[in-house]
Amino acid sequence: MEQQQATATPDDDPADTDADTAGPIDVEQAEAAIVEHYPRLVRLAYLILPPGMGRTRRVLAAHALAQRALPRNQARPDTQEVELPWQRGTKGTAGDAGYAYVRLRVLRSALRAARPRRPWMLSAPLPLVWGLRLFPRSGGADELALDKALSELSGPGRAAYVLRELERLDDREVRALLNAAGVADARDALDEADEVPEPAGSRDDGSLLESAEFDPCSLQARPTDLMRRRQHLRALLVAVVALVVCGSLLGMPGEGWGRGGAAAPSYARNPSSERALDPERLTRAEPYAWRTATRADFSSWPARGDRLGDTALLRRALAVWARPGRSVRVSATAGTQSGPPSGPPQLLYAGVVDQAAVVLLYDGLRIARYAEGSEGGTVALDLARLDAADAAASTALVLGRTDGNVRYLTAPWVRRASVRDLLRPAGRPRPVRLTTDGVTDPVRTVPRLRPCRGWPAVQFGSRLVADLGELAPARLTYGGPGATSRGGPRDVAGRDALLSWERTACRLPLMTGRGVRSVNIWRFGVQRLPERGGRAAWLCTRAETWRGRGSRVLAQFQPWTTRRGAAGAVAATADGSPVCGPRAPRVLAGVLWKARSGRWFLLAAGSRQVTGIVASGGVRGRSHGRALTLRAKPGAHATLKGRLTNGTRLDALR
Repeated sequence: MEQQQATATPDDDPADTDADTAGPIDVEQAEAAIVEHYPRLVRLAYLILPPGMGRTRRVLAAHALAQRALPRNQARPDTQEVELPWQRGTKGTAGDAGYAYVRLRVLRSALRAARPRRPWMLSAPLPLVWGLRLFPRSGGADELALDKALSELSGPGRAAYVLRELERLDDREVRALLNAAGVADARDALDEADEVPEPAGSRDDGSLLESAEFDPCSLQARPTDLMRRRQHLRALLVAVVALVVCGSLLGMPGEGWGRGGAAAPSYARNPSSERALDPERLTRAEPYAWRTATRADFSSWPARGDRLGDTALLRRALAVWARPGRSVRVSATAGTQSGPPSGPPQLLYAGVVDQAAVVLLYDGLRIARYAEGSEGGTVALDLARLDAADAAASTALVLGRTDGNVRYLTAPWVRRASVRDLLRPAGRPRPVRLTTDGVTDPVRTVPRLRPCRGWPAVQFGSRLVADLGELAPARLTYGGPGATSRGGPRDVAGRDALLSWERTACRLPLMTGRGVRSVNIWRFGVQRLPERGGRAAWLCTRAETWRGRGSRVLAQFQPWTTRRGAAGAVAATADGSPVCGPRAPRVLAGVLWKARSGRWFLLAAGSRQVTGIVASGGVRGRSHGRALTLRAKPGAHATLKGRLTNGTRLDALR
């Protein structure tokens, strides 16, 4: 039986829902809430944990508690959890069942860890940091006074104060949340929180708890005890040598660890491998080859940058790509092989970007970005699969990220660039300067703590792209699949496209970490809401990946009466499905909706090929068109089936 995963009301964000009707929370919904609101959850855990444990240990424990809030499987909130109201300070994308559920799990874990004689609660296996002490940035006198006052409270008292000041909950809501978290006497905790004096210089623009002093995601780093580290390293080296000697002795006689067959010994001289690591053999496109190339993609990019003749830098980049050492920070997008190139790759860029030497290489399948600090700092190697690119998908690559800013290397055919805030469709784009090498000025990325206050997207010519944390930005498009629409997805332009992306931009974090090539949204239906509730749009959001597999589809319900910029309610999701694409240009989705009168309705809509919808299970009824409206009970579950023009059946997206 299909489970309705989203509800909406006409007065609030369409993603909001009454807590007393919350259904099961699946792992994907909880993961999306953790990813989207990770800084807020970590800050909440950090503030509740006992300050006496030390700032470094407290930071790592806060991150561990936030990450362990992900359930192992689908979880149904119990009675106490379900009756919790939403927080005032996070209406909108944070005010959904997923966020409320993971917030309660973080609160419970932090309160358990704050109890006396519970040190084992703080020894989480992840995350681990070797050789560094991490702690938040120091605040002023007001923050220090507040931190001292919080250290004198019990765990429930700190939790009550934090829920008031950070989550903007009133006393009734705080009591309900503390009771659900297992606090024996929530009233005593509130009385404790009342005793915290307000600092004399308290800010007027927000709580002191939102300052950098209490931000465990914006950290400073210092070395640990260097002498003790050296002693431990020597002991480790002795153990490794002993292990190698024992392994060699075991492999000599008999058929134990023998030779690797046809594989050459380590460090053997192989002509093909040597050619791939020779900087003199790097291929370089002619400066204007892109004008006459059969296919305009990364292979037609000329080599640019002020370090093209630095043979030592290029040799280091090729060697690290082939054999990255332990000190190299290596990352690869989903589906990307991390092995060395099979032959001499193509050089795209070599230069200094924000005090780091950067090299971009392309082997026809992958882009490799090598970066090293100007004074022997950290070395990084990033790999991304970008094969079968065309002119629309190869407009830019990320050169570097510094202090929340991104610099791009643009394609040689890009002549102008600008930044557009997707949450302000009526605003004019802000021009971005391009150097002669095609490098942009720093472009601000999405803020971590409050990501939906603005969502910058970069426009290169007519192409609009968004940074999803990977080497290549994802192209944003609008329009139905090619089989059903006028030419298929196209560039974002015009009022309808911009307004649709205004309600969808805050869902882009659900697409990160997949190697996304493009994200398209398609309005497949418009439905009149009951009880004169206006109208609502049904949108399908589809993220395509560079590797072809791993696509993600979201069906969204967007009432037009909600406030501007409010994200649509996610009615259903699917991974690896052809729905809303050229292979399956059809979709059916449903959602529970609460009218102003308090009555609940089951709403469903299908794409153009749907001629009828049937609901069974907790809600029964049918329609003879593309839209369905039925009275329903709170929390009802229904199975939806659609009938297509050719007589076949269509299951609802779930």
